Amino acid sequence: MEVEEAFPLVGQMGPYQVYLCVLLAVFLQLYVATEAILIALVGATPPYQWDLQGLSANESHGNHSVSEQGAFGEWLLTANSSEVRKHVHFGSSFTSIVSEWFLIGNASYKVSAASSFYFSGVFVGAISFGQLSDRFGRKKVYLTGFALDILFAIANGFSPSYEFFAVSRFLVGMMNGGMSLVAFVLLNECVGTAYWALAGSIGGLFFAVGIAQYALLGYFIRSWRTLAVVVNLEGAVVFLFSLFIPESPRWLYSQGRLNEAEDALYLIAKRNRKQKCTFSLKLPAERSSREAGSFLDLFRYRILLGRTLIMMFTWFVCSLVYYGLTLNVGDLGGNIYANLALSGLIEIPAYPICIYLINQKWFGRKRTLSAFLFLGGLACLIVMFLPKKRDTGVFAVVNSRSLSLLGKLTISAAFNIVYIYTSELYPTVIRNVGMGACSMFSRVGGIIAPFVPSLSGDKDSSTGSGSEDEEFYDADEETHMIK
Repeated sequence: MEVEEAFPLVGQMGPYQVYLCVLLAVFLQLYVATEAILIALVGATPPYQWDLQGLSANESHGNHSVSEQGAFGEWLLTANSSEVRKHVHFGSSFTSIVSEWFLIGNASYKVSAASSFYFSGVFVGAISFGQLSDRFGRKKVYLTGFALDILFAIANGFSPSYEFFAVSRFLVGMMNGGMSLVAFVLLNECVGTAYWALAGSIGGLFFAVGIAQYALLGYFIRSWRTLAVVVNLEGAVVFLFSLFIPESPRWLYSQGRLNEAEDALYLIAKRNRKQKCTFSLKLPAERSSREAGSFLDLFRYRILLGRTLIMMFTWFVCSLVYYGLTLNVGDLGGNIYANLALSGLIEIPAYPICIYLINQKWFGRKRTLSAFLFLGGLACLIVMFLPKKRDTGVFAVVNSRSLSLLGKLTISAAFNIVYIYTSELYPTVIRNVGMGACSMFSRVGGIIAPFVPSLSGDKDSSTGSGSEDEEFYDADEETHMIK
């Protein structure tokens, strides 16, 4: 029999596959989320004071006058590094790469650059890991990438300079993006096709929970170096458990390694308590015993070319909007930890809605994806036309914060669907290559996302968006992101 015919015998979603979902779609995604948005807190700007001669001594950027703020901002844009270190003093409420390397004024772009370095790494990892896992196997590539991911992520916390931090963020992105994509494919290839949508939605759901988890960790761990190291403890535990999972039986079957594919399926059957099932795998008569897909196959056939181009653009849009809204939670004002947690938790309702809609014949994958993309785009467009500094009447509800959260909810739903939909559009031999290519283009959106707020030109480059009547030293009330 063929491999798809064996899954009903060994179990399509038995106890062992549930365990794999918990490992690869729950705990792994909690870890992946913390690394993906690490810069949201590690790159936050603590409150600071200055003692610049000619301005009021020890004024803070949360309570000084507009003229003083403007004068300080002009000086900051032209001051060199040694002058900034001499006259600017950060508060002790929390630390970040901004306070350690004085990334304010004309150096503020380096925070956004560090985030872009991460997504540049994901860009490289998405396509390279797809090719590698199709050639050498899902499990080997996943474990190798995971081990290097943890190693480079720990190195983040011990960075002696900004340059080292930026390079290590690129390497973390390469490993994190590549291994998480391979893990997604590995999980799907260990469960029945009827449960692919469920497994994908669980992963997306707990990525959102991971954002809230990271906000909670950041609230209690105010040292950026300690935070950057501690978040890897969860990853290390997941890695240890991942050592004992089986290779993808579908990949082994596609490579003609029938004995190994049978062993993997029998292992799943045994742990699903179906030890009496027996079967023998055979390749179809018209099929080669060994198949290997390549990146060029995505463009060689007309039907695959159309699907690939459309999905590449869709992934790009989803990533640009999703990470643009997530990484820039500092623009919402108030408590950055609460904003970041809310930004993750708002996604949770999207996933049960996705699971329901995409499995309905009258809606399905394509219509659900189109609807969520339309609603998300509409919410973000309306923000452009809202009057500024109006919080009365209808604008007390329909404001930039509520619309950005609505946009986050809908775009996260679209992102979840596009993962599931794309994996179903490609045959097994090029599924990982196809997923990798689409994911690669989505990371172009991630690379651009940190710089999008700077296009508005509404914010002072040195002072952020503070409220003048807030307490300066209370980091829970007033923190800023430098974009």
